[in-house]
Amino acid sequence: MYQIIKCLVSHLLLFTIFSAFGIKTTIADPNIISKSQWNGVESINELSQQALPIGRVIILHTAGAGCQDVDSCSQQVRNIQKYHLDLHFDDIGYNFLVGNDGNVYEGRGWDLMGAAVKNYNNGSLSVAFIGTFENDPPTDQALEAAQSLLEMGVRTTKLTEDYKVLGHRQLASTLSPGAVLYKIIKQWPHWTRRAR
Repeated sequence: MYQIIKCLVSHLLLFTIFSAFGIKTTIADPNIISKSQWNGVESINELSQQALPIGRVIILHTAGAGCQDVDSCSQQVRNIQKYHLDLHFDDIGYNFLVGNDGNVYEGRGWDLMGAAVKNYNNGSLSVAFIGTFENDPPTDQALEAAQSLLEMGVRTTKLTEDYKVLGHRQLASTLSPGAVLYKIIKQWPHWTRRAR
């Protein structure tokens, strides 16, 4: 037992030292719930391929109810897909969605162009947090999952190493991603003021 505690303390100490000196530590890949796992329907038409790697990430919120577990988040993602199909989208508009349960839900994925932000879908990855974040933040688990997704994107060459992060409100007249979430992403290292 003593050896286990000693090992944990030494790992925690190393992590603290690395963090204090800005040495990059690897975040584990996010848990991605595939479209088939959340019971999504197939795209109506063939979707446009995205030119990879992608250099721009747009953070949005879905502006509806939030969710706290796989069942409620899967239901919300199905509701969003139905809403987007009712608006005559070919599929759910987002590339990925992030639940307060700390899971990432696959929308169009990395390789297909999203349909979330008019005039900015080409060359962008849209990541939508499930819920409304005007007054309250997403959970720490959701924020960590989103950042982990972006790190995974760089590691797998789906995102450029110098990708830029923008809030939806920087590109359209909207409250998305919500005042509180927007304030948070402005502290992320890849956030930029400039859309182009």
